[in-house]
Amino acid sequence: MLTLAEAVRDGRVPNAQIALVVSDKPAAAGLERAREQGLKTIAIPRQGQTRQEHEREILAALREHEIDLVCLAGYMRVLSGEFLNAFSRRILNIHPSLLPLFPGLDAQKQALDNGASLSGCTVHYVDETLDGGPIIAQRVVAIRDDDTVASLSARILVEEHLLYPEAVAKVLSDRKG
Repeated sequence: MLTLAEAVRDGRVPNAQIALVVSDKPAAAGLERAREQGLKTIAIPRQGQTRQEHEREILAALREHEIDLVCLAGYMRVLSGEFLNAFSRRILNIHPSLLPLFPGLDAQKQALDNGASLSGCTVHYVDETLDGGPIIAQRVVAIRDDDTVASLSARILVEEHLLYPEAVAKVLSDRKG
């Protein structure tokens, strides 16, 4: 989220603004950092709500702030069909693997456990499948013989911070053209 905010500010994602940062965790460090940068934030806790109620509250906030594109960053829940339909082909996610390989949790560990020689990151449209939506862009990271989950994750994160702004800029540019 902070990387996207920086990319919008410095023009790498042209003609865009971050209109709202949403989290389901009121104490999320990202919300505080977003507020420090002058971004509008909202916490919508899940506790005491059904999935449907929670998502409807998020959708209401997104509509109220006239959100056009949703960029997930660390949102670890599968979105319902109702949510996806409300923002069809307007929800992006970043995942730390070269999808379709190693979807879901612990992608770096999956890559290492499976003896992969390459990993990386993928920005994709979100659909009803787990990390299975259409791919927008990818970056490759070679897996080293001495890699651990931590070392591989750190190198992938560097590429994620480059890839996500590029992919958002591409999506926005494609939509205008």
